[in-house]
Amino acid sequence: MNELLIVRDALVQWLGYGLLDASVWQIVGYTLVLTHFTILGVTIFLHRAQSHRALELGPIPSHFFRFWLWLTTGMVTKEFVAIHRKHHAKCETEEDPHSPQTRGLKALLLTGVELYRAESKNMETMAKYGTGTPDDWIERNLYTRFSWQGVGLMLIINLTLFGAIGATIWAIQMAWIPVWATGVINGIGHYWGYRNFEAPDASRNVSPWGILIGGEELHNNHHTYPVSAKFSVKPFEFDIGWGYIRAMEMIGWAKVRKTAPKLQLGEIKPADKQTLEALIANRYEVMAAYGRGLKAACAGELAKLKAQGEQHSAKWAQFKLAKRWLHRDTDFIPADFMADIDGARAASPVLDKLVSMREELRQMWTRTNVSAEQLVADLQAWCRKAEESGIAELRAFSMSLRAARA
Repeated sequence: MNELLIVRDALVQWLGYGLLDASVWQIVGYTLVLTHFTILGVTIFLHRAQSHRALELGPIPSHFFRFWLWLTTGMVTKEFVAIHRKHHAKCETEEDPHSPQTRGLKALLLTGVELYRAESKNMETMAKYGTGTPDDWIERNLYTRFSWQGVGLMLIINLTLFGAIGATIWAIQMAWIPVWATGVINGIGHYWGYRNFEAPDASRNVSPWGILIGGEELHNNHHTYPVSAKFSVKPFEFDIGWGYIRAMEMIGWAKVRKTAPKLQLGEIKPADKQTLEALIANRYEVMAAYGRGLKAACAGELAKLKAQGEQHSAKWAQFKLAKRWLHRDTDFIPADFMADIDGARAASPVLDKLVSMREELRQMWTRTNVSAEQLVADLQAWCRKAEESGIAELRAFSMSLRAARA
């Protein structure tokens, strides 16, 4: 009888506290560490290495991440890669598997997993966008064939170690990627946040500082330079995933293939072929600098109106809107604001000139049927026109452009 009581008490103890009998803080720490490894597996292995080929991973980290993601997400590498590549190829269109611009933010936040699963069953997507992913014996016979058994094994491990609370830990693990990746990155990351660059989509940087999302919060940077292994571009931005990549590179576990181009400046000289190459290679950074000049010009117009005591005039409201939106591409300016912005341009020859010359500059990389020699001549003409315009912002920009190096 006593032996039965001992067994019963041991069973109750195990069901309540598991083998480890961990404290609350130990459980929290364990959960955070495990989910951190999961987000690293997604951002480093699935996203940067497999989907975009921005880096090559050695066999040790590759096999570890594949096994870990099988345990903690049940995601199949080929499915993730195919869906993500299609997202970039069809971004913000009806064919985009997960765009809040076409499906609504609520749908991404609440039904993002269902959208992912539905697209994973699209064999055309898998065949077209899922090439080059692992296809070895263990992938075919374990990770793909028994994708859900991994998360089942993770549940057994958690229950064994922590008892009943292990089910809660497991639930958090299972929700981690759907909440952060599907909801925050794919949802909010295309709806709300700040933009460093005018990428041809609605991507946003959710935050300049993110540990929980592994660097994925810098979504506008990524969509601007999708094959870059490093997502941060500004001094105040932090990409923890890049930190791990550099550490692995130092010990020979990874090799970075590409990072975002960085505009180099030398001495000011007449625009030439090298200037054109630098402009095209760094066009997003160049246009971001041009946008800052537009903002400065708007601020100058507002200062004039303030000196004249017109802070409450209709013109003041127009220039306030222009300062907020005029640096953006026209496609991303709300239609309701266009009349006021056009009014600001009509009231300011400086702003109108800056906007029209921005569109002329953009033609340097959009006219694909023009020879390089002709584009160089056009760029030289653009620089002369800018520097003779009498507009300080245009002259300063042109001078910096003529100092650009590829």
